[in-house]
Amino acid sequence: MTRFPFPLPAAAATVLLLGLPLLPVPDFWITQLNYIGLFSLVVLGLVLLTGVGGLTSFGQAAFAGVGAYATGYLTTVLGLSPWLGLIAGLAVTAALALAIGALTLRMSGHYLPLATICWCLALYYLIGNLEVLGKYDGLLGLPAVTLGDVSFQSERRIYWLIWGAALLAALGVTRLLDSRPGRIMRALNANRGGGSTMPEAMGASTLRYKLVMFVIAALLACVSGWLYAHMQRSVNPSPFGIKFGIEYLFMAVVGGIGTVGGAFAGAALVKLAEDQLKVWLPLVFGGSGNYEIIVFGIVLVLVLRFAPDGLWPLVSRLLARVLPARDARAVDETAPPLASRSHPPRGAALLDVRAIRKQFGGLVAVNDISFQIRAGDIVGLIGPNGAGKSTTFNLVSGVLPLTRGEVELLGQRVDGRGSRDIARAGLSRTFQHVKLVPDMTVLENVALGCYLRTKSGAVAAMLGLDRAEERQARAEAMRQLRRIGLADQAFELAGNLALGPQRLVEIARALASDPSLLLLDEPAAGLRHKEKEALAEVLKQLKAEGLSLLLVEHDMDFVMKLTDRIVVMEFGRWLMEGTPPEVQASPAVRAAYLGADDLTDEGRI
Repeated sequence: MTRFPFPLPAAAATVLLLGLPLLPVPDFWITQLNYIGLFSLVVLGLVLLTGVGGLTSFGQAAFAGVGAYATGYLTTVLGLSPWLGLIAGLAVTAALALAIGALTLRMSGHYLPLATICWCLALYYLIGNLEVLGKYDGLLGLPAVTLGDVSFQSERRIYWLIWGAALLAALGVTRLLDSRPGRIMRALNANRGGGSTMPEAMGASTLRYKLVMFVIAALLACVSGWLYAHMQRSVNPSPFGIKFGIEYLFMAVVGGIGTVGGAFAGAALVKLAEDQLKVWLPLVFGGSGNYEIIVFGIVLVLVLRFAPDGLWPLVSRLLARVLPARDARAVDETAPPLASRSHPPRGAALLDVRAIRKQFGGLVAVNDISFQIRAGDIVGLIGPNGAGKSTTFNLVSGVLPLTRGEVELLGQRVDGRGSRDIARAGLSRTFQHVKLVPDMTVLENVALGCYLRTKSGAVAAMLGLDRAEERQARAEAMRQLRRIGLADQAFELAGNLALGPQRLVEIARALASDPSLLLLDEPAAGLRHKEKEALAEVLKQLKAEGLSLLLVEHDMDFVMKLTDRIVVMEFGRWLMEGTPPEVQASPAVRAAYLGADDLTDEGRI
């Protein structure tokens, strides 16, 4: 779970936290909490970037350094206000994050972590060697932050700035994750069953959302650096090097890298443990040294082995036994419907595929395939294993680029366009291997399909300005679930469903985009007989409602009873096209299927 599930206890804890400086508690407590709040701001960015988006960054300390040095230079050298320092820091950080993100976020595997390490090292040595920034001695005498006549010079005063920023950031990230852009972000994490193919097929630019996450994480780190500089009243390169970049990531992993609460839990645990270890370990080992690093390394291995989701999910489960949890099941089905596209009348030309070809080097996977679909038809695409059916699907839907040929959808050429542009034109699809986000509910997965019918962005989501649109999206998702008979499982985690219901959820998600043409890639694969019958009934209902379908399927009994026409492929070539009886009677088709005497004897090829 990415959101805090206990609103009333969270509200009580917030009131207590913000009122703590007014109580007669030791100053040391306030100091420790100030550092925890500063660290939590940075770690919240990593929760979004790494835990949700699956993008590992070791460079967040460097972005904190940008915020600290921007305000340090402007206030000490130019004599400007700290608030101008914050604005300047945010502007510089956003520009740097956009530039670095544009260069690195297209990379996969280990390249992004390596790039962020290089960025962190580069900034550390740059500011350490610039005379104007005081080199490694840094800048001294930063003024206190003031707001009117109120000065935040004391630690008890700046405490409110630090924790106000941290709690507002937590609220913003929580809202973001429960929104239109947040669902796309959560679908990007390949480590949690996501990736770029499905979000792109829903019409979203995955690079754009990776950039958004990268910039938000950098801005949160920048705010932390600004607050740190004015709390310390000085700034030097030490807190912004690679060591702290690694520690921030360590805090996120230990606390719970996919949870908002984990950011605070990890920051608190690591900060308090580090202070105690620095006292006790030298006594144990009989000398000074950074022994805490050894302990942290051992703890990280143990956490990854025994609690890979971090400690906060364990705490949440314990709290769930004694505290009232938030009821997230409310769906306002009276919300106004989302805007719908205009669909062609039954019988109108819908899809025209003309001599499409795909080569992978010297291998011709699809060789000049042509077929047409008219509105209201169900067309099957069949052939033996390796015939090129799924490749043809990927060419039509824009997942793969054509080598040559033309594809026309609703009268407009879509060949040469990416999958998200084709989705905007009115095509939606499912996948041969189910692509759901397992740790999102069924309702949230289906709401992903509403992406092109909604507009709210990340800023609106973080400010809570998208709630009306969210109610519409959730209502639409529930309507589609009722349409396929899965409304009673709307609040189950998608990863908990069997394969049959998961395939139906994919269909519901595709329907939520209000397509004119639905592509189904082996929808009956792996289903039991009863599940296939239920799926066939759903597809017949969709046809009766006027929806057009193109499906790839191996189960011949399923295809023959459902389709109006069938296109047969063999070794990437067009073999024949006709009605189900014509295909069943064709000697060429029988020969393609290993000389089978009767395609319907077993009902499966």
